[in-house]
Amino acid sequence: MTGPARITAALRRAGAGGEPALIAYLTAGFPERARFGAHVRAIAAAADVIEVGVPFTDPMADGVTIQRASFAALAQGVTLRWILDELEQLQPLPVPVLLMSYLNPLLAFGPLPLAARAARAGVSGFIVPDLPLDESSELRAALRGEGLALVQMVTPVTEPERLGQLCESSEGFLYAVTMTGTTGRQVSVPPETLRYLDAVRARSPLPVCAGFGIRSREHVAKLKGHVDGVVVGSALVEVLEREEDATRWLRALRGPLAARGAAR
Repeated sequence: MTGPARITAALRRAGAGGEPALIAYLTAGFPERARFGAHVRAIAAAADVIEVGVPFTDPMADGVTIQRASFAALAQGVTLRWILDELEQLQPLPVPVLLMSYLNPLLAFGPLPLAARAARAGVSGFIVPDLPLDESSELRAALRGEGLALVQMVTPVTEPERLGQLCESSEGFLYAVTMTGTTGRQVSVPPETLRYLDAVRARSPLPVCAGFGIRSREHVAKLKGHVDGVVVGSALVEVLEREEDATRWLRALRGPLAARGAAR
């Protein structure tokens, strides 16, 4: 099964029960590089897809939590090559793994070598927030050559024509940013956000997953029926930073019945 197909299948399967699928983000190597493998395994026990953040010096789409995590990981010597080596040693994992990276580290690695190395490491696809669709052909071709996905992002201010292009081009799922700005801020999920997500979902042939500012079971419950999945990032990074149980915390996002069932 190709990376895009594996991601889509995981999200569809998780959403079949009525609750949104969970895509769980962690910054690789934070808070401690030595615990990266343990954190990935703990998250894999509760999430449907794992999104591994590649630390970067200028994470422009991220708020203070992921900025702090990124800088701390870089200070510990975390690199893209190290992440791929670690992920390869963790295989097989029960859920698909995505890498979220800004473009510069990927270009420094080289698109073709990156795609081949990521495939060996068991990566299913990439999210690249600062890569415009119009400039993505080289990386997309390299990833497709290894059966890997390139996920596209849309926002509340994406024009209808551009939305159609992004829906057609995305692979695995479509990432619907819930607000303009950076990650980590609390969102109230107002009616206009739900209308925007409904409109995106109506256009996309792939699962639509909402991200940015999703921090609680209340947020997940409000998004139920409007998206196929949710991306939980900054709040989970803070859970890991506080050395709390990531598996239990993620299961609680699905609701008390799901959390009790998983504990049996």
